[in-house]
Amino acid sequence: MNELDGTIANVQINETGDMQVDGVYPTLPADFDGFNTCADIHLSADGQFLYASNRGHDSIVIFKVGKDGHLEHLGFESTRGATPRNFTLSPDGAFLLVANQEGNNIVSFKRDSERGTLSFVSSIDAPNPVCLLF
Repeated sequence: MNELDGTIANVQINETGDMQVDGVYPTLPADFDGFNTCADIHLSADGQFLYASNRGHDSIVIFKVGKDGHLEHLGFESTRGATPRNFTLSPDGAFLLVANQEGNNIVSFKRDSERGTLSFVSSIDAPNPVCLLF
């Protein structure tokens, strides 16, 4: 994840161990023109979905990971709070929780393991959360 320019680079390692960028994917909608930085990135345990957080757009971007490693953009989910600093997937992969640092809340989403989508469950107040661990 490229924190300052709102992109994710797909890096491939060849047979000799050299790395090269094999695609760059935006984490923001094309029409977004506000200030944004990225904060966190996670791959689902089955390797099928990639999630990344946007601070400014205040969203989680969702990608499907192809068999070749390339990403297909599926959509965005609002974090329902400002400045999503960190997020985590539950150990069973059923939930995604977001720490909104300036929103002073932790928000939980149910994760659809077949489609990768997120559905809002609940939000709790928490002063300046920055890290979530299971």
